[in-house]
Amino acid sequence: MCTLLYTILAGLAVLPLFLYLRNPYFVQDVRYTLTCLVIGLRLERVKKSKPLYTMLDCFLDRVKKHPFKKFIVFEDSSYTYRDVDRQSNRIARLLRQRAGLTEGDTVAVLMGNEPAYVYVWLALAKLGCAAALLNYNIRAKSLMQCFSCSGAKVLLTVAELRGAVDEVLPALREQSVSVFVLGQEEQAEQMTEGVKSLSSSMVQQASDLPLDPQLRSKATLKTPTLYIYTSGTTGLPKAAVINHERLTMAASMQAIAGVTGDDIVYVYLPLYHTAGFVMGLAGSIERGNTVVLRRKFSASQFWDDCRKYNVTVIQYIGEIMRYLCNTPKKDNDRQHKVRLALGNGIRADTWSEFLERFGDVRICECYGATEGNIGFLNYIGKVGAIGRENFLHKAGFPYALIQYDTEREEPVRNSRGFCVRVPTGETGLLVAKISQRTPFSGYAKSPQQTDKKKLKDAFVKGDQYFNSGDLLRIDHEGFVYFMDRIGDTFRWKGENVATTEVCDHLIMVECIEEANVYGVKVPGHEGRIGMAALKLKENAEFDSKATYEHVKSSLPSYARPRFIRIQNSLDVTGTYKQMKVKLAAEGFEPSTIRDQLFYLEDNTGYIPMTQEIYNSIRDGKLRL
Repeated sequence: MCTLLYTILAGLAVLPLFLYLRNPYFVQDVRYTLTCLVIGLRLERVKKSKPLYTMLDCFLDRVKKHPFKKFIVFEDSSYTYRDVDRQSNRIARLLRQRAGLTEGDTVAVLMGNEPAYVYVWLALAKLGCAAALLNYNIRAKSLMQCFSCSGAKVLLTVAELRGAVDEVLPALREQSVSVFVLGQEEQAEQMTEGVKSLSSSMVQQASDLPLDPQLRSKATLKTPTLYIYTSGTTGLPKAAVINHERLTMAASMQAIAGVTGDDIVYVYLPLYHTAGFVMGLAGSIERGNTVVLRRKFSASQFWDDCRKYNVTVIQYIGEIMRYLCNTPKKDNDRQHKVRLALGNGIRADTWSEFLERFGDVRICECYGATEGNIGFLNYIGKVGAIGRENFLHKAGFPYALIQYDTEREEPVRNSRGFCVRVPTGETGLLVAKISQRTPFSGYAKSPQQTDKKKLKDAFVKGDQYFNSGDLLRIDHEGFVYFMDRIGDTFRWKGENVATTEVCDHLIMVECIEEANVYGVKVPGHEGRIGMAALKLKENAEFDSKATYEHVKSSLPSYARPRFIRIQNSLDVTGTYKQMKVKLAAEGFEPSTIRDQLFYLEDNTGYIPMTQEIYNSIRDGKLRL
C-alpha cells in the first residue's frame, strides 16, 4: 500500500515536468481555454437574454455602475460615462425630431476621431438605427459607392468635411438624401441647399433625459447595427454587415487578451474601421475602462501621450510599430506604463526591435477580417505568430488550410472534386466553415461579392466555407503564421513568390525604410514579375549594390524584384495597409512614372531604368 502511495505521489510530482516537456505552453493553453469558456458562457447568456442585450445596453449598465468614471479623454478634456450618455440622449432627440429617424433606418457617418463620433453612434443605437461608418479620406466616386451600398437616407458629417460632401451633393440630392452637419451654426449652412445644421446650441438645448427603450424594441441578434467598410486594397471598399451578435462577440477581444476595467486604452486608429471602433471603443465599453482618443496617429507624439494619460493598453495595425521603432531614440523610451499591445500586422523583426527598445510590453497579435467568421489570437507571445491552434477554438470554429493554385487563382481539388488539406508546416489558404454558430453575413447590397467569398462543396457536398483570401502556415507546435494574401502572392517562372517574404528581406538593407512588393505584367511573358516600391531612410540614397548583393544572397532568382521604384512615401489605406493594385497597374514604363526606377540586369545588379530597356522588354528583344 505504501509503495502504491509513493508511486502515485511521485507520479504527481513529475506530472508538471512531463506536461511541460510535452507542451511548454501548457499553463498558457489552460488559462486561455478557461478564459474562452467563461467568455463563451457569458456570450451565450447574452444571446438568449430577453429583451435583447446589445452593446448599447452594456454601455448603459456601465453608466449605472460608475457614472462619474472617465470614459473618453480627448486632448485637454475628459468626459465621464454619464456625460457621454446624456450628450448622446440630446443628439438622439434632435435626430429624431429633425431627421425623422425611426427604428431600422441607416445613417451614414462621415466624421473623424472625436468624442462627437461616440455620441452620434450611441444616439443612433438609442433610436434603433444602424450606422454606416464612412472613411473620411475617400472622395467622389468611392464616397458615393460606400454611401449608396449602405442604403442610408441620411448623411451626418462635420464642418471640416463639408468639402467632401459638397463634391457629391448633387448625387445625394438625386437620391433624396438628407445631409446634416453636426456642430455647424445655422447661418453658415444656409448657403448650401439641401444641407441642414445640428448646431452646438441646438444640441445643448435638447433634453438629456433617457429615451424610451421601445424606440429600439424590434432588434434581434441578426439586425444590422454597423456597416464597416473593407480597406479597399484590391478595389472599391465593400460594406461588411455587422449585426448585434457579431459586435458583441468581436468586442470580447479585449477580455480574451487580458484587458481589465482598470486599464486605460489608447485609441488613435480611425473609428470608421474594425480595429478602432470594435476592438478599441466597443471593447472598452465591454470592459468598462477609459479610452484616450486621438484624432490620428502621430509617431512623434505617441509615447508622450502614453506618459501624459497613463496609458496601459495600446493598439496597433499595419506598419504602426515600425513607425515607432523608426523614431529617434530617447532616454525615456522605457518610461511608460504600457503593459499590453493588441493588434495585427507586426513583422517579426519589428516585434523584437520594439521589445528591445520600449521594454516589457506584452504584444498580443491577433488575426481576423472585418467580414470574416474566423480569428486567431497569439496569447503565448511567440514572436512572428498571429495565433495558436486550440482544440476548443477549432471545435467551435471549424477551419482548414487548403492547397491553392496561385497561377489558376483557385483552390486545388482532388479527383472527387473536393479541396485538399495541406500537411502541417506547409502554406495553405485559410477557409472557415459557415454555419449557424459561425455565420458569414457578407456585404451590404453586394450579393455577387458575398457569393465570391463562399467556397462551396469544399470537403463534402453541400457545405460552405468562408474564403479568407489569406495564405497561412501552422507549424508543428500549433503556432499560426501569416504568409501572404492570395492576390499578393504571384507566380513567376513556375514558382510562387510571397510578397511578404520579399519585403522582409528588402527592409534588411541599410538604406531601405519601407518596402511594398507586387507583381507586374510583362508583354510576352506568363505570370507576373516582381517589382518593389521602396521608401528610403531619411537622407539616404538608394544603394543599388548593397540591395543587389542582399537579394542575390537571400532570395532565389525568381523572387528577386526585377524592378525597383523609389517613392517619397508608400501609399497606404487609412488603416496603414499597403496599396498594391494601383502600383501594379502603373507598371514600370519610365515615360509614365516620375519616380526613380531601377532595373535588375543579370550578373550586374540594379541599374537606372531607361526607355530603351523598356522598349526592348516590350518588343521581346530582352527576355526576362
